[in-house]
Amino acid sequence: MRQRQHVAIAEDKDRIENRNLSEEEKKRKPSYDLFSSSTKTLMVSLAMRMANSLLVQTYFNPDEHWQALEVAHNIAFGYGHLTWEWKKGIRSYLHPMVFASLFKVLALCHLDTPWFMSKAPRLLQSMFCAVGDLYLYKLSNVLFDDHVAQWALFSQLVNWFMFFCFTRTLSNSLETVLTLVGIYYWPCMRVSPNKSPLFSRKWGVAIAALACAIRPTSAIIWMYVGLLELFLAHDRLKFIFLEVAPIGVLVLTLMCLVDRLMYGSWILVPLNFLKFNFLSSGGDYYGTHKWHWYFTQGFPVMLFTFLPFSIAGMVLSKQWKPSGLIAWVLGLYSVLGHKEFRFVLPVLPIALMFSGYSIAAMKTAESSNSKRKGSSNSHVKCPSKVRLAIFFLLSTNIPMALYMSLFHQRGTEDVMNYLSKEASNNKVKSILFLMPCHATPYYSTLHHGLPMRFLDCSPSEEKGTLDESDRFMMDPASFASEFAINWSLPSHIVMFDSEERSLREFLVSHSFKEIRRFFHAHLKVDRDLQASVVVYAFTGQ
Repeated sequence: MRQRQHVAIAEDKDRIENRNLSEEEKKRKPSYDLFSSSTKTLMVSLAMRMANSLLVQTYFNPDEHWQALEVAHNIAFGYGHLTWEWKKGIRSYLHPMVFASLFKVLALCHLDTPWFMSKAPRLLQSMFCAVGDLYLYKLSNVLFDDHVAQWALFSQLVNWFMFFCFTRTLSNSLETVLTLVGIYYWPCMRVSPNKSPLFSRKWGVAIAALACAIRPTSAIIWMYVGLLELFLAHDRLKFIFLEVAPIGVLVLTLMCLVDRLMYGSWILVPLNFLKFNFLSSGGDYYGTHKWHWYFTQGFPVMLFTFLPFSIAGMVLSKQWKPSGLIAWVLGLYSVLGHKEFRFVLPVLPIALMFSGYSIAAMKTAESSNSKRKGSSNSHVKCPSKVRLAIFFLLSTNIPMALYMSLFHQRGTEDVMNYLSKEASNNKVKSILFLMPCHATPYYSTLHHGLPMRFLDCSPSEEKGTLDESDRFMMDPASFASEFAINWSLPSHIVMFDSEERSLREFLVSHSFKEIRRFFHAHLKVDRDLQASVVVYAFTGQ
């Protein structure tokens, strides 16, 4: 495959030209007209991501609510729980401010209803995701050609984990968007770095700095890219002192000013984050995995059936720079004890780009063979092997994406939507959550300033000390009886059915009666099966 002769960074339209196929063959690709410009590509991606966001109705990770929307709700409306991280100053307000602005707009337009409060944040995130999809397409076009770009975008939109996770309001999702945009502008990631416009690298540095401000661990990605640029660039001093230093200081100053405004004192979040997560291994409090987990379980699960296509694409393309980035990120994150799928989300699109390369190569090879043999079936849009590959990928990823987005662990989202509506009708006075901490959304979904109480799980200064959540899970009945001695009697109690059996006698003795039950999951995750979420209401006087 021949390399592109010229790359235009700020182009309004992508010049779609396939150097491996004849003009006659290109005319047989009506589906490519859908992506004949950046605007069309963006619009198609936006429509699909907005639908994607509406289909995501399940609970995945507490940080989606507790480290983003809950903080944003506190900023916008003056109430919302701030977890211990915000008291220790290891989180920046930059990311929650995005959604706080959205909440303010909704309130001004009198649209802060239960439906909009639960759906609007993911719809906003879907807009960011569409930009990420566009830049994956543009990056694939620059590194390879438009043929590969089409299939890279297909892989990104079809992959089950991208569908399941990308439109969620996690800081990792926005980090992924910024990674795709930023990598596009870094000359060192191109096939011909010297042919990039002069302003390209400045944009890349600015976006990298913003990504690190939003999520400090993003520095792992940009360390690789920055060192590669330093090795390949001829103007190293200019790069360090006239680009990285001033842009980095500017973004750091902006972050510090925002955090000074919100915290009420000067806070250097990246330093606090580094101390807690790296120097003291604070993240290990939430569980650890074997060092090889990302290579043997985490990343393969995220790629799912795209895995063999991605590996084939890496081998065939011989593009070691993006391949090296994936290996670098997985390798460094493997050093940390605490591991999660979402931590390596930013390099998943890069792996899917290689999947697109292998599918494009397969299609090109079959088209060439068909032409040489003079086959009467040369007019078929998708050769047989490609059709089988597409069918295989669609039939495995779509059911997985829909099941995980619509069914698995949806009860904790449904129960808060229900309680929000009940609170709007003045049927809820206070709520107690007798379940593991952060198992449901909170004020950002309820959107009523009612007293609520959940079981705390903040890390203790003394090792070995059990938090409330752990003590409850060890003996629900005893914990509840002790807790009720000094409680303010709630009007509603929420729990999983797995603990309900132990608490039934306690609930009856305190005049609570079941009023609603919501399906939650068919399969257990890391505890006993939590099949449903149950709501009990106080029936006494």
